[in-house]
Amino acid sequence: MNPSDFGRYGRRTVLSFLLYGTAGCALANAPDRSSRPIAKPSDFAKLAAPDGARLVEAANLGGKASYVVADARTGKILEAHAPLVQHPPASVAKAVTALYALETLGGGHRYRTRIIATGPINGGVLQGDLVLVGGGDPTLSTDDLLELAGRLKLAGLREVRGKLKVYGGALPSIEQIDGTQPVQVGYNPGISGLNLNFNRVYLEWKRSGGGYNITMDARSERVRPGVGFVRTQVADRGTPIFTYSNSATRENWSVARKALGNAGGRWLPVRRSDIYAGDVLQTVARSHGITLPFPERTNSVPQGTVLAEHLSPDLRRICRDMLKFSTNLTAEVVGLSTSKTNGLKASGRAMSGWARGRAGINKASFVDHSGLGDSTKMTAQEMVRVLTAQGAEAQLGPILKDIAVRDTDNKVIQNSPIKVVAKTGTLNFVSALAGYIRTPDGRDLAFAIFASDVPRRRALSKNDREAPKGARSYNGRAKKLQQQLIRRWSVVHGA
Repeated sequence: MNPSDFGRYGRRTVLSFLLYGTAGCALANAPDRSSRPIAKPSDFAKLAAPDGARLVEAANLGGKASYVVADARTGKILEAHAPLVQHPPASVAKAVTALYALETLGGGHRYRTRIIATGPINGGVLQGDLVLVGGGDPTLSTDDLLELAGRLKLAGLREVRGKLKVYGGALPSIEQIDGTQPVQVGYNPGISGLNLNFNRVYLEWKRSGGGYNITMDARSERVRPGVGFVRTQVADRGTPIFTYSNSATRENWSVARKALGNAGGRWLPVRRSDIYAGDVLQTVARSHGITLPFPERTNSVPQGTVLAEHLSPDLRRICRDMLKFSTNLTAEVVGLSTSKTNGLKASGRAMSGWARGRAGINKASFVDHSGLGDSTKMTAQEMVRVLTAQGAEAQLGPILKDIAVRDTDNKVIQNSPIKVVAKTGTLNFVSALAGYIRTPDGRDLAFAIFASDVPRRRALSKNDREAPKGARSYNGRAKKLQQQLIRRWSVVHGA
């Protein structure tokens, strides 16, 4: 079927064919001539659309499933199923965080990372301390530190007589986002005002003789500096696969030999991100001929000369990338920077209060800003109220991710007449999608689809939560339901 068919058969009939296949059944094997013309009802496509409640039932998700779709301009609810049931919104919470931050801090807000000298440089030697001062930048990378070290070289620095200090006090120091997650997952790192590579370190292993060669690096697009601050040992055990401990100057991992195979690699979370950033600065500075001592923490920003400075991208770009790649570290840093509180729970409460005032929602409760903690609760109706609050679409619409529309065979509909921008959310036995739909005839809808089986999720042991049995299948059924509902609404609630 091609675009000319829209005029031949009618837009809604063709759309029904694309989305449900029913029009194809009506037109297949038609006679060349008909003794009497058969009138097609004007609401043919609407009649062909499957019932929303039946789609939910057929998805067989267990637990609870809810949805709300509304006119994006007026906020009027057009269709709903269990709209007041509370669910963990998973990463859909990041859309709320983005709106909270953009409206509070402004889209032009930037984070600043500085290197300060507390004394003069004489003959290439700093007569004092060198201090890496974080401003909370969630996007700081090894490449950025490499450039900062290059500026130190241009400033004439070759050696530090005093100490290398790191300051991460611009934000509270938090060892992990959610304590219920497996210890080794890279999406659950520590947080501070000095973050690097989304606070992850890369573990790589390769069998060598009867043992393994193990490396830890802070890889980026340009370089792969080794990391001495984080160490990993291979242990002769079956389970647990990973164990973790730390001290004032080290993070220590052990990994079960039986889990390694011949070779592989994975990202591990970093808990003490300020020391990690200082360690990597020490290494990349060496490549510029600068000798630095091992870093230590400081609790204050010193007086001195700024030798080098790095500015982050603006907050609008940071939020756009956060929504696209669903980076938990970014969400938490952005939320904490906005609330200016002393911890995640307090910061979550501050965002909950903002949402009450901004969108008039009363029951939503956030325990973090990324949605990683399943104690966060929100209803589909509340999410739609956030999306339809005055000015919300103008802020969120341009930075939400494009969602491909799929047909009944789960194939992407190329050049689909339906346009969807939304935020996805996935935890084990939790799936969510919320955002905006533009229907083929130009109507803008706001929607939220939440599904969760919290008892099944909480029955999992901590070590089973990285990839539990049944989670992939659950997520697949939930995504199929999301596509079915989007296709339905685009026909039934078009202009």
